[in-house]
Amino acid sequence: MSSYLKWLRGHVGHDLLVLPSVTAIITDEDGRVLLAEDVGTGWWTAPGGAIDPGERPADAVLREMREELGVEVEATSILGVFGGSEFVVEYGNGDRVQYVMTVFACRIVDGEPVADGQELARFRFTAPGEHARMPLAPWTRHVLTRIDPGAMEARFDPPALPPT
Repeated sequence: MSSYLKWLRGHVGHDLLVLPSVTAIITDEDGRVLLAEDVGTGWWTAPGGAIDPGERPADAVLREMREELGVEVEATSILGVFGGSEFVVEYGNGDRVQYVMTVFACRIVDGEPVADGQELARFRFTAPGEHARMPLAPWTRHVLTRIDPGAMEARFDPPALPPT
């Protein structure tokens, strides 16, 4: 947890926070997507995390991949921006967060992935047909059903409110 988030939690306790975040959709040469098992929940997720104050989203996704998987990645495009009830996470300590997530297409440019053991227990590259049988985090399932990792067009959920 960043020092900023610790400070903020000192003021709001466990109440719901809306936070900007990033996620990497890393594909291999066969088009399979890297998913990782979260240490705390056992859910499979696409790796990522919160954006720190003053940090650019593209820098955050590079930092998170370095921290969680020990790899250097190149962010090649934005696949989408998502948020909503599927992106609410309640942590073991009671903290609640709703992430607004910028999803980046990424490719590994240096290193071999190694799960950090603190946030990620393990990882594997998965084909789309495998996702339905995996215990995915709700937000991961939401994102994977809406993006095209090979596309250069960003996706988002349409507005829920009717036009005025």
